[in-house]
Amino acid sequence: MKRGERTLLVVLGVLVAGGVVRALLHPATPRDGEIPYYSTAPGALAETAGDLLRRYNCRECHSLWSTRDLTQAVPAPMLDGIGALRTEDWLYRYLSAPDPQAILPTRLKRQYRMPSYAGMPDAERRDLARYLASLQVKDWYLEQTRRLEQDKLTGSDTAEK
Repeated sequence: MKRGERTLLVVLGVLVAGGVVRALLHPATPRDGEIPYYSTAPGALAETAGDLLRRYNCRECHSLWSTRDLTQAVPAPMLDGIGALRTEDWLYRYLSAPDPQAILPTRLKRQYRMPSYAGMPDAERRDLARYLASLQVKDWYLEQTRRLEQDKLTGSDTAEK
């Protein structure tokens, strides 16, 4: 056996052994393939909100349905499950605030902070708040979603624990 082949076999052996150890330490659960997020929004509202999210470039900073613009590295909170964490009224007030940081302080640098959407037409802010409030999380993942939100706001790393 040549030296390169032997090295390749050793590397493959280490990877397989690592996978076995990981599987033993972290066994799969029935929920591993299940998506914990869902929306209760009617189709028309979801379509309207989707247009608003695109028009105002929300995915440049936020993830939704666990996807976002990968060219951006802004550590903004995800929108998945936000309706389980905030009420429609709170979201409307937040979107309407001249200074959103007065409602929810952030650790982000000024250029990455949530901009004010107080100038957005009222009907659009109401539609967006209603849609965001419809973004729910299944009960079994609610605590994890709360920790992820807190980690984004504080810079801590409790969600992995």
